[in-house]
Amino acid sequence: MRLSTKGRYGLKAIIDLAIHSNEAPVSIHSISVRQEISERYLEQIIAKLKKADLVVSVRGVSGGYQLAKPAEEISVGDVLYALEGDLNPVDCKMLTGDEGCKNSDSCLTKYVWQQIHESIQNTVNHIYLGELINRQQGCGKG
Repeated sequence: MRLSTKGRYGLKAIIDLAIHSNEAPVSIHSISVRQEISERYLEQIIAKLKKADLVVSVRGVSGGYQLAKPAEEISVGDVLYALEGDLNPVDCKMLTGDEGCKNSDSCLTKYVWQQIHESIQNTVNHIYLGELINRQQGCGKG
């Protein structure tokens, strides 16, 4: 499985937001400068994160964006699913719950794809933004 730039940049952007939005809303421009991501691309990413109720916008002169809930409650999976959709390692009907696979009974690889899929889900659903921030700050880089 390979994440798109939207998933990679989106994760970087929301972590940046989590770190810097405790005091005041954060502008797309400031995230763009810190993370070296185009403002136009960030606008698209933030719009998807907002639609997924992970980010809220604050209007006004001091406006910008903040997390919709604490960083400890937002998983990497929440972010990646909002930006990437599913995280299936292959295009397999069994993984999507589609019963229309004519090779399901004789497929020798479905177990492999299922195990990889479950491993990915387990990993991204159990890593939270708060944990990532604490890890970075514990390394003296915060």
